[in-house]
Amino acid sequence: MISQTIARDYAATLFELARRHDSLESFAGGMDTVAELLDKHPSFGLFLETPRIPDSEKEAVLEKVFRGRIPDLLLSFLKVTIRKRRQRLLGLMGREFRALLDRYRGRVPVVVTVARKWDPSGVEELVERLSALLGREAVPRIRVNPAILGGVHVRVGDTVLDGTLRRRLRQIRRQLLNAPLPSTDLSVEGDAGDEQGTTS
Repeated sequence: MISQTIARDYAATLFELARRHDSLESFAGGMDTVAELLDKHPSFGLFLETPRIPDSEKEAVLEKVFRGRIPDLLLSFLKVTIRKRRQRLLGLMGREFRALLDRYRGRVPVVVTVARKWDPSGVEELVERLSALLGREAVPRIRVNPAILGGVHVRVGDTVLDGTLRRRLRQIRRQLLNAPLPSTDLSVEGDAGDEQGTTS
């Protein structure tokens, strides 16, 4: 929770800096570049977080890796996180920055889970439908999870729209388990007649 608060504060500072320089989108793209590198190369993040490596060496690597790829002001911001020992929160700062940008632009972040990778036209159609439904531009983050079998699982904030095949199968199973069994009458007229005949 503390890390989230710190990351949000840094993201807010970065957002204001980017807004003043009319560079919101380029800063967002730069933070995405940083986050992507950290995700693909965990050793890079480990290098930045290792205390025994001097800050000057880390900043020199940042220069080599990011100079010309991200805005200069953003590169300076990355160096500040090194000096303040906040580099482990860079990924979280990037997500918080995106959230601020989406709110500023009136966009709605949407997490979409599908069973297999969609082609771009399918994603575009989904975005159009979600945007029409929400009344604002939907910004999807697509996740692939074969376990849902088929259909689409959509999360907008705390709201979940679950149209997956796995959910439908669960519903069918639950309906079958809860369905009342047909009543069976075990008495047979012939048996009753036999009993009467025996007693007479």
